[in-house]
Amino acid sequence: MVSAQGSQEINYDSDRTLKNEERYPGALILSKVDNQVYFDHDGIEVWCDNAVFYKEANFFKAYGNIRMKQGDSVSMTSNYAEYNGNTEFAFASGNVSMKRPQTTLETDSLFFDRVKQQAYYRSGGKVTDTASVLTSKIGRYFMEEDKYSFINEVVVTNPEYTINSEQLDFYSETGHAYLYGPSTIKSETSTVYCERGFYDTRADNGYFIKNSQINYDNRILRGDSLYFNRENSFASATNNIRVIDTINDSRVTGHYAEVYRDKDSVFITKKAVAASLQERDTLFIHSDTIMITGKPEKRVIRGFYDVRIFKEDETGENPMSGRSDSIYSDQQTGLTKLINLNRDGGNRNPVLWSNENQMTGDSIHLMSNTKTEQLDSLLVFNNAFLIQKDSIEGYNQIKGKKLTGYFQDNELNEVIIDKNTETLHYMRNNDSELIGINKTLASSIRILFRDREIQDIYYYNQIDGKLTPEADFPPNARELKGFNWRGEERILNKEGLFEGQPEPELIKIKGIPLPDEPDEFFDKREKDDLLLNENSRLKPDILKNRNADSLRFKNEKVMDSLKPGTQQDSLRKDIQKLEKEKAVSRKKD
Repeated sequence: MVSAQGSQEINYDSDRTLKNEERYPGALILSKVDNQVYFDHDGIEVWCDNAVFYKEANFFKAYGNIRMKQGDSVSMTSNYAEYNGNTEFAFASGNVSMKRPQTTLETDSLFFDRVKQQAYYRSGGKVTDTASVLTSKIGRYFMEEDKYSFINEVVVTNPEYTINSEQLDFYSETGHAYLYGPSTIKSETSTVYCERGFYDTRADNGYFIKNSQINYDNRILRGDSLYFNRENSFASATNNIRVIDTINDSRVTGHYAEVYRDKDSVFITKKAVAASLQERDTLFIHSDTIMITGKPEKRVIRGFYDVRIFKEDETGENPMSGRSDSIYSDQQTGLTKLINLNRDGGNRNPVLWSNENQMTGDSIHLMSNTKTEQLDSLLVFNNAFLIQKDSIEGYNQIKGKKLTGYFQDNELNEVIIDKNTETLHYMRNNDSELIGINKTLASSIRILFRDREIQDIYYYNQIDGKLTPEADFPPNARELKGFNWRGEERILNKEGLFEGQPEPELIKIKGIPLPDEPDEFFDKREKDDLLLNENSRLKPDILKNRNADSLRFKNEKVMDSLKPGTQQDSLRKDIQKLEKEKAVSRKKD
């Protein structure tokens, strides 16, 4: 055992020690007989089959079956390695494998700075974790943080998914990954996209910000912040969210949403709006909370608390709107129900406006043609009441137990009211002069519309009816019992869906900060102060930082010198030659 003086000098042990001043001036040639060559320097140990040791320079080159160990946490194997004891800087090449408790790094060439406790490759590398395999062209490992920083064509492969990213920081102890730049997480059932995100590769969940979205088979979820749990097939979104149904041409917006993929359900609140494209029209449903359930061909929309709907055609001339306590809409059957649940005993009877016609009742059903997606008919159950504002003054009114309406081109064309019907109608001539007010009782009534106005009224089993001049009709009798004109509630445009409602208070999104810019890996040094000794196989230009870090260590001048085994074979021949020379010398003696 030969021990150098001073803690900064390299200790070594070798079964065989030779010199060849002609080829290796100032160096010792060390080789294995029974035991491998051994080096020790301030906590790092190296074993190899052969080595060239420049003792004065405190530098060695190692060949064959190399093992390098630092404490109990880092071990590395390679075909070739160099180490400078003065700068504590190492280089390894040829089947390099560096193992940590949680990960294994494999690459063809690796730099290791013991002062910084950082390892670095730029010729492509692979890290195997307990759950995933990570590859990139460029990688840097920070030992004190137990963190890998990957850039350039980063790929994480897991049995359940694949991550592609421009840059990814990975903490091997926890399996946490931070994604920067355009990144995707793809699996058989979903694709996540973000430009900044966090993912727990072992628990299979994460959250994403900046242009983030989750694509399921038939839904796209977007928002300022997304949370994703693969095991539970669950995702949630916060602030400025959109859930797009790619099959049914519909979308839901709001500021908080939950999506359960396996249950085919969406829950959304905070200014929630469901918009469904129906041929050339769009139906908007707004309520405090919206739930969408069912397979694509059997979607059901439910809305709760202060439901508001609005529909207009492309001309904007045939608006329809309504309000109710809750709503149920089945896209398969085309049935939409406006319902009063009377949760607090108050009067929330649903109301529907078709052009100038207001209809109310205990519940209202709308039927759409599932092929054309146009309105077909409507039903108003119990306490049906139709009110139309007269063109000049007063209100035309029709009431009964049940109302049936029929649409043509999405416009109310005919209404039939059955059981205990009663009408109050302002009769006018062709010049719009008021003839009188007609109040009639009948068993049923049929009303026809033209140009959105009542054109004809037919009475069946009329019990009583009388046309009274306006002057003789008392003002206090011009409203039927139960009359309730709610014109101030009418929704005239999309913005009216939110009228009178406060803006929701949005949650402050917890961001994902960009990583700190690390110091350059290769320190700038004086010309004669080299990271690796002048006897290194590496050229000084290689030990420089590059903007693109595109060097693959497999090009022109470097390629041959880094081929595994090339210099080791040459060294072995030199050792064999020296052994023969020493044997001849002993015989002469």
